[in-house]
Amino acid sequence: MPGQDTISKTAIWVAAARAIGAREPDPAVRNPDRLAGALLGDPAQLEGDIPIVEFLAGSYAAAMQEIEVAGTVRAMTERTRFIDQALQRAVADGAVQCLILGAGLDSRAYRCTELLAGRRVYEVDRPVTSEFKQGRVAAALGGAPANLTYVAADLQHETLPDALARHGYDPARRTFVLMEGLTMYVQEQPLRDTFRFLATHAPGSSIVFDFATRAMIDGLGKVDLTKVPPANRPPIERFMNMIRHEPWVFGMPLDGEHEFLAGLGLQLRELLTVGSEESVRRYLTRADGTTLGAEAQARAEALRRLVQERMVATMEPAQREMAETAMREQARQNAYRIAEAVVGS
Repeated sequence: MPGQDTISKTAIWVAAARAIGAREPDPAVRNPDRLAGALLGDPAQLEGDIPIVEFLAGSYAAAMQEIEVAGTVRAMTERTRFIDQALQRAVADGAVQCLILGAGLDSRAYRCTELLAGRRVYEVDRPVTSEFKQGRVAAALGGAPANLTYVAADLQHETLPDALARHGYDPARRTFVLMEGLTMYVQEQPLRDTFRFLATHAPGSSIVFDFATRAMIDGLGKVDLTKVPPANRPPIERFMNMIRHEPWVFGMPLDGEHEFLAGLGLQLRELLTVGSEESVRRYLTRADGTTLGAEAQARAEALRRLVQERMVATMEPAQREMAETAMREQARQNAYRIAEAVVGS
């Protein structure tokens, strides 16, 4: 996790992607986070070297021609819409509390006020990030809604249950829990402890979280930029620099989600691979059949194929077949997913 005295760069990164996605003209594929830009504030005042922030000040059309921007905007649009739908479903099913862990610049407490009316909302984050967030909420929105409680907690020195108890949080009440952009930054044992605590909540409580695979985490630990083709290097280098002080440390074994959750007392309700055909159909397809960021996505895919072709061009046929099989398996393993789990009766 980042140092205790620094604002999370990744929180700014994903909020910037949501802000750009919220400028999409077609409401069918627009990121619903209409407050992301307001919570970020003046892009010129944000810390440098964060991918896509520079594109906040330019035109939407130009930004979406950039491979790096379009890919992140697409992923954050899928993620935001999946979570919003899960929140709506949880409220309809009787959730009376909303717990947002690692809240960052999440805007749901402010843009979903009608949906969350009469329900307690708790935002948990490190003190420095919470302070920054509260300042932006005051400046841009005039203050927080009355049903929101900020829980500024240093979880290196107190447990999550203790921090929440200080603010009147009640796990016996049916709750919607959001862990967006969080699991990959937490070591496995503390993460397991968090899920076990959530499993003690009232039956019917739901937890939405996104996660990387173990293969992705292992791959990040082996990145050698000197071996990355020059055309592919800049975005990878920017991403690696951004997570230098916020390293990705946890990933699940691919297709092991059900067993992981069951061992912690939770049931898997829904699982979606971000960028899959199903995810694109549900969240990125316009009324006219085109998809959000399709041009940049096609160029990214063409570049990926070109790099692979160059890698195997000098190989013998048998070696080439083995290499191509390995690359396909690696691509399959590098899945980024989002899931909803529930507390059973």
